[in-house]
Amino acid sequence: MRTVNRVFSEGFRIFFLAAGLYGVFTGVVWSLWLSGMTESPSSSVSPHLWHAHEMIFGYATAAVGGFFLTAVPNWTNTPGARQGFIALAAGLWLLGRLAVWYSAAIPPIWVAVLDMAFVPFLAAKILSQLLKRPKPQNMMFLVFLVLLWVANGMVHLEWTGVTEDTAANGLRAGLLVLCGLIAILGGRITPAFTRNAMKRAGVAESAWPRSSQVIEKATLVSALALPVLVLVPLPVQVSAAVAVVLGVLQCARLTNWRARWCLRQPILFALHLGLGMLAVGLLLWGLAGFGLGDEIAALHVLGIGCVGGMTLAVMSRAGLGHSGRPLVAPGPVAVGYFVLAAAAVLRWLGSELGSEFFLPSMLGTGALWVLAFALYLLAMWPALTQPRVDS
Repeated sequence: MRTVNRVFSEGFRIFFLAAGLYGVFTGVVWSLWLSGMTESPSSSVSPHLWHAHEMIFGYATAAVGGFFLTAVPNWTNTPGARQGFIALAAGLWLLGRLAVWYSAAIPPIWVAVLDMAFVPFLAAKILSQLLKRPKPQNMMFLVFLVLLWVANGMVHLEWTGVTEDTAANGLRAGLLVLCGLIAILGGRITPAFTRNAMKRAGVAESAWPRSSQVIEKATLVSALALPVLVLVPLPVQVSAAVAVVLGVLQCARLTNWRARWCLRQPILFALHLGLGMLAVGLLLWGLAGFGLGDEIAALHVLGIGCVGGMTLAVMSRAGLGHSGRPLVAPGPVAVGYFVLAAAAVLRWLGSELGSEFFLPSMLGTGALWVLAFALYLLAMWPALTQPRVDS
């Protein structure tokens, strides 16, 4: 009972656990279905739509929830959410997952209601905390949460029969909202954490990471605009052009953030690696909009390499730090960072190298995804379930 109470005592504990467990579950189900070893989920939608939806609005929202419930109290110097709120939020998230899984037996409108309840519940809590010390650079994250909720709503509009063709753009927009969040949050923490590490190591200030205000402002505008452009009825080339611009901006940012210096610190280098996958994925997706390359392959670079890689990096770092443990990635977690990057590359190659390589690459990607999150759970279980080591 003490362990259960502890898990629900802080947002990062239950939600980072939920993300890891659900990452393994979704990867196993998808791989078994691809291999023909099991039937499709008990869902009213096709397995590939269940897979896409649950990776974006299931796995990723758990990671996002854990991050904001942990970071916002630090930003605002306010108490964290109470145990009852955290338990209720986790219950809403789980209800959404069950509703989509069993959607064949539930009226579509109730599937939508249950699945879409978690994000506004989380946003209301975040708003109440941010209003204690309102700062525009923090309040804007509520815009991303609203866009994430709207994107999910576009998916459910088609699933409930209200529209005929909004689910695909809703899924794309949801993924791009997550990428936008990573671009902005990653743009804060990656150079800051790198700068702090270099300072502790005695590196001269002239060698520390640098950020350009012009590039940062352009990144913010592009990151907010991209999912909106996907949701509105505009030619695909418009959003593709913005994606290319955002990808170039991300490349420019990374050149000044000293990633090579971090190679011997996996917990730090993983942040750079995730943002590198963001840059590459945006460029590939943008070029695919102009007929150059496979769009679905590019989306998987963003989903696996960027969203998967960056959430794994942030969850492990925050989990260690907030449980009083040294900020040194455990061996299995460090391996997991690079396993996810390999999975993203393998999935991209599977679409680019032809039909004979496609299924083996899909199965290999699924196995690597499951391995990465199994390693994460193995190594991080004590940090997420046991008392702080310095308490």
